[in-house]
Amino acid sequence: MKNTQPTEQSFSVPFSYPVIFTRDLFGTRTSHLEDALSCTSSNYCPDVLCFLDEGLTKAQPGLTTRIEAWFKNRPGLFNLVRSPVTLIGGEMVKNDYRLTMNMVDTMLEHRLCRHSIVLVAGGGAVLDAVGFAASIVHRGLRVVRLPSTTLAQCDAGLGVKNGMNLHGGKNIVGTFHPPHAVINDLDLLDSLSQEDWIAGISEAFKVALIKDADFFDDLCQSANDLRLRDREAMERVVRRCGDLHLEHIRSSGDPFELGTARPLDFGHWSAHKLESMSNYRVSHGHAVAIGLALDMLYASKQGWVSPDASEQALQGLENCGFCLWLPEMGRQLGDARYEILQGLEEFREHLGGNLCLTFPDGIGEKREADKVDHKLMAQALAQLMKRYNCLSSSKHED
Repeated sequence: MKNTQPTEQSFSVPFSYPVIFTRDLFGTRTSHLEDALSCTSSNYCPDVLCFLDEGLTKAQPGLTTRIEAWFKNRPGLFNLVRSPVTLIGGEMVKNDYRLTMNMVDTMLEHRLCRHSIVLVAGGGAVLDAVGFAASIVHRGLRVVRLPSTTLAQCDAGLGVKNGMNLHGGKNIVGTFHPPHAVINDLDLLDSLSQEDWIAGISEAFKVALIKDADFFDDLCQSANDLRLRDREAMERVVRRCGDLHLEHIRSSGDPFELGTARPLDFGHWSAHKLESMSNYRVSHGHAVAIGLALDMLYASKQGWVSPDASEQALQGLENCGFCLWLPEMGRQLGDARYEILQGLEEFREHLGGNLCLTFPDGIGEKREADKVDHKLMAQALAQLMKRYNCLSSSKHED
């Protein structure tokens, strides 16, 4: 029998996409959207299907008309196949696969092809859901994202992941499908509610704590301005946070998360659990702020950061407007264990079987931990509870 050796198949595919910061995107003074939508072939007029976050259309009621007028004023360049489709916003759009399939049906009904464009404007959940639907049509349609919240402009709208929630788990189903372009129109932030306005700041604290000590100091010093909706302060945060996230995706060597370490998930193991425990009443940004507070207290108990640094982080988040305790945090199982600590096991499964969590190693540096001292983490949780003078009285059977 002839001895055969396996053939090793190896190839790389370079990918690039622009991330643009601008204002008044649908006005007459900028060509950013036109550039993002243009096809490489000068003789081709791409079809464009637009999806809009319901929260965005309610906050900016003239947006749909402005988008339709923008396309009408560019005949022969782009074909808007129908009026923009409005989608329910928030995690609800990611919780029902039927909504995803409705998006797929709409894309197929209008005969979109791999040279067509899906334009989506909204918060991170809507970007996730539409991106996921587009990624499974013809093995991937081109998506241009217009993030409309601080959370999406700082983080969720910039990366290469898409997903939806299933079986009570966050982002259980998803794909890696990079966008064709990302355009952060900073004017879209002006109409946000106060909770949505501050939501992205938690992701800024996250990346600053493990990557940029100077940025962390800036966040703490500008916390009151950020809470009071200072546009220039928020613009600085969005730009710097976006740069740090993009730098990590570009230079980490693991954009598709094949390894075990995921630094940008610092503080997220408890955040994801808290979101599901609250039936997604708790926003992602608020949950991340609490997750960061919990992990900073744990890191302090481990000696990885000083107690003063931990306190500075908690005070900075509080000064931005975050409450770092919610009733779900104190919920206990029948054996008196805190339910939220189950998030550690669920996160291990999410990572592929091996637990690997990122914590600060001093401010601006990171370390990876493959195990967690549950006793110390419970002490950190109790310390956070005491900070807000809460009593754990909500119990139920496992």
